[in-house]
Amino acid sequence: MRLVHDSNGGQHPLATQVDTADTILQQGLGLMFRRSIPDDYALAFRFGKAKRRDIHMLCVFFPIDVIWARDGEVVKVKTLRPWRGYGAAAADLLVELPAGNAAGVEVGDRIALVE
Repeated sequence: MRLVHDSNGGQHPLATQVDTADTILQQGLGLMFRRSIPDDYALAFRFGKAKRRDIHMLCVFFPIDVIWARDGEVVKVKTLRPWRGYGAAAADLLVELPAGNAAGVEVGDRIALVE
């Protein structure tokens, strides 16, 4: 699976190695306790409906970019700092990426998980 970004400039991959956090345990842990992730990696949280989705950086050792999307449309993008970062937005898809990988992704753009 890969994560693609679609904007006025065309479509390009944000990550070619995507894991999904499908269980409550996977969603609760997210990237906690990992020391690093590959440059082309993303962790995707897929939810059945859009509602407020919070993310914290407690026990995350490196900065990340987070994208919140609703029906494939980006509603928020934020870089979070290790240990102290926090963000929230209403979304049905939340994606965590290495810091800097969401550069160029803007509110209103589209993202998609592609098999």
